[in-house]
Amino acid sequence: MTDALTDTGPRRSRRAPAGRRAKPPRRRRRVWRWIALSLVLLVLAAGGVGYWLYNDLNGNIKGVDLEKAIGDDRPRKLPTSGQNLLVLGSDSRSGANASLGTGNVSGARSDTALVIHIPEGRKKAVAVSIPRDTLVTRPECTGKDGSALPSAKRVMFNSVYSLAGPACVVKTVEQMSGVRMDHFVEIDFAGFKGLVDAIGGVTVTVDQDIHDKSSGLDLSAGTHRLDGTQSLQFVRTRHGIGDGSDLGRIGLQQQFLIALLSEIKKQDLLGSPTKAFRIADKLTESLTTDSGLASLTKLADFGRSMNGVDPSTMETIMLPVRYDTQDPNRVVAAQPQAGQLWQALRKDQEIPESAKKSPATGG
Repeated sequence: MTDALTDTGPRRSRRAPAGRRAKPPRRRRRVWRWIALSLVLLVLAAGGVGYWLYNDLNGNIKGVDLEKAIGDDRPRKLPTSGQNLLVLGSDSRSGANASLGTGNVSGARSDTALVIHIPEGRKKAVAVSIPRDTLVTRPECTGKDGSALPSAKRVMFNSVYSLAGPACVVKTVEQMSGVRMDHFVEIDFAGFKGLVDAIGGVTVTVDQDIHDKSSGLDLSAGTHRLDGTQSLQFVRTRHGIGDGSDLGRIGLQQQFLIALLSEIKKQDLLGSPTKAFRIADKLTESLTTDSGLASLTKLADFGRSMNGVDPSTMETIMLPVRYDTQDPNRVVAAQPQAGQLWQALRKDQEIPESAKKSPATGG
C-alpha cells in the first residue's frame, strides 16, 4: 500500500455519505470556534456594561405612587381629555443644590409649576403656568413627616410642596382645576443646570437689558447662548423685569421652556451616544416622577409618544389671576377666566381668548 505521506498521485475527493454533511477540516473548525467564543465574550461584555449603565441611570429616578399617595379623591379621567403632565421645578437648597440658591431659604418649594396639556393626537401642547404666590385651598394630605395634614384655605401655592411633597401638589392642582394629572415630573436646581450644560447651552433672545442682583443675571438686549448657571438665573429672575413680581418671571420661564425643548429636539442624540448618556445621567439624577414614568423605558416610551409635538407651536398661558383684596402681595385665581381655562383642558377643547387674559397683568 502506498504511504499517504508520500503519495503524489491524484487525490480522490472524499464525499460524505448520503444524508450527512461533510465536516470542515479540524483546523478550520478550531478557528470558527475561537471566532464564535470571541463574539460571545464581546456580547456578554457589552451586555454587562449596557446593563450596568441602564441600572445606574434607572436607579437615579425617584418614583412616587400617586394612586397610593392621593387615593380615590381625584377627578375622573375623561375618554377625550388628552394627556396632562404637571412639571415642578424644586428650589431645594440641599445636596448639590446648596451652592445654587440665593438668599437665606431653608427647605424646598415648588419654584416653578406648569400644567402641560397634550390634546388627543399629540400634535401640539399647551403649558399653563401657576404663579407660586397664588393663594389656594390645600386639600387634606399626608405631611412629609408622615402625619396627617388638614385642609387649609388661603395658603401660598408653593408652600404645599415644602409641607407635604409633590403628591400633595398634584392633589392641590387637581382639586383647584378639576383636571386629572396623568403624570408629574419634578427636577431640582442641580438637575436643571446639569441638563442645560449637557446639551451645550440654550439660546434665548431678550428685547431689553436685564440686570437682576438677586438672581445674578446680567444680560444686554439681544440673543445669548446661556450655560446652566445663566439659565438658572434666567428662569429665576423677577426683579430685573416688569414690576418685579413673580408674574413677570413666568414670562421668562415660558420663553425658556420653548427654547429648551426646541434645543433638545434638534440635537442628534442617536448620533452621539456619549452625549445622550451624559444628558440622561444629568437629568435622571435630579428627577422625581410618578411611578408610571419612573424608569428609563417608561420615560423613553412617553418621550416617543410626544415626538409629534413641535415645541415652536406650544402655546404658553399663565393661569388668569387677580391681586388679592386682603394682601396685595398675593394673587388669587380670577373668575370666570380660570374656570373657562380649566374647563377647556378637561374637555380637550380650544381655549377661549377670554380665558387667556389675566387681570393682574392688565390682560
